[in-house]
Amino acid sequence: MAGHKLDEIDRKILSELQADGRMTNVELASRVGISAPPCLRRVRTLEETGYIRGYHADVNPRELGFEVHVFAMVSLKSQAESDLSAFEQRCRDWPLVRECHMLNGEIDFILKCVAPDLSSFQHFLTGELTAADNVASVKTSLVIRCAKDQPGVPFDVLEARIARAG
Repeated sequence: MAGHKLDEIDRKILSELQADGRMTNVELASRVGISAPPCLRRVRTLEETGYIRGYHADVNPRELGFEVHVFAMVSLKSQAESDLSAFEQRCRDWPLVRECHMLNGEIDFILKCVAPDLSSFQHFLTGELTAADNVASVKTSLVIRCAKDQPGVPFDVLEARIARAG
């Protein structure tokens, strides 16, 4: 990403693709106000420099039978870098763990987990997570409902900050 400064058109491209990653290049070019060939070049550059990490469908977990959503707060016995890295690798290997964030404070990691039912989550919790090397404690919170689940970044906030600075 270093060495590639985003201009207003790049930010518009990112904003549009974040909202709808399936649109055609022609539609994207029209929305950001440039012709298709330079738009495609810009998209490729944004991909190559890491601003665009990939494209995926936003599937509905509950429609697929994943009724249980849980946040697990994990404390480790050791915070040595090798132990932190080992735990992060374990999280990448566990299918029920959809997000893993290292935190500053009393809790070392927060995990976002999904499971088809409580029994499946309990099996993961007791058989995998709490049994993992270096795990000192795990506190869980079951999600009752989700009021907002919006991926990406708020481009309007970014644009307002740029306008104030400029």
